[in-house]
Amino acid sequence: MDYVTVCGLEVHTELATKTKIFCNCTTEFGGEPNTHVCEICSGMPGTLPVVNKRVVEFAVRTGLALNCEITRYNKFDRKNYFYPDLPKAYQISQLYLPICRNGWVEINDSVNGGKKKVRIHEIHMEEDAGKLVHDDWTDCTLVNYNRCGVPLLEIVSEPDIAGADEAVEYVEKLRAILQFCGVSDCKMQEGSLRADVNVSVMEKGAKEFGTRTEMKNINSFKAIHNAIEAETERQIELIEDGEKVVQETRRWDDSKGVSTSMR
Repeated sequence: MDYVTVCGLEVHTELATKTKIFCNCTTEFGGEPNTHVCEICSGMPGTLPVVNKRVVEFAVRTGLALNCEITRYNKFDRKNYFYPDLPKAYQISQLYLPICRNGWVEINDSVNGGKKKVRIHEIHMEEDAGKLVHDDWTDCTLVNYNRCGVPLLEIVSEPDIAGADEAVEYVEKLRAILQFCGVSDCKMQEGSLRADVNVSVMEKGAKEFGTRTEMKNINSFKAIHNAIEAETERQIELIEDGEKVVQETRRWDDSKGVSTSMR
């Protein structure tokens, strides 16, 4: 039986501002752990965030470059979750009124030939989280909040991407546009550009998409390609064995070439 792979990507890019999105802490990469942090980005009681004007300018510039409609009235929302990488237990993001909508990026069509447009559902502004460091020697997890509050754009595509090759080309095209616009250095090795990859498979000719899974924070073109190929194969094997694909979030381990369930 022939299967079709369907992908949608959520690409996160750190913006090339000198200070964080809601405070004056530096966005410089590196530094001693927990030295680029203040009362605001660490979520101390009584503090008030003030949006960095440059972040909004960069978001609009990105939206125009990606053929988006710019939302004239937009707002921030609290995205509540209970992980220690954001100490206030919520992320300031844009859930209901994102700053950009309905854009597109043109790539090569690997199925029908010629060109195709990958639609962009939305682009929203948000703050980055801190970094969890798992120490196997002491059996504990440490938190570095230097990255907490660094401004991010999340670029959310529609499920228009057919497989690993198209996904890599799409992210390469995004990186080139973002770098040309001067909004991000897109250094994937430093986490300035990373992708959450949604993958599903369906029988060729089917009308409905299969059940999707999501793999978080993949930060190289090779890893994006390998993760999609491996997840496609895993889902097909489940279907062929009469089992069901479970909608879940998975962690991709590129050194082992496997993904594992997160939540």
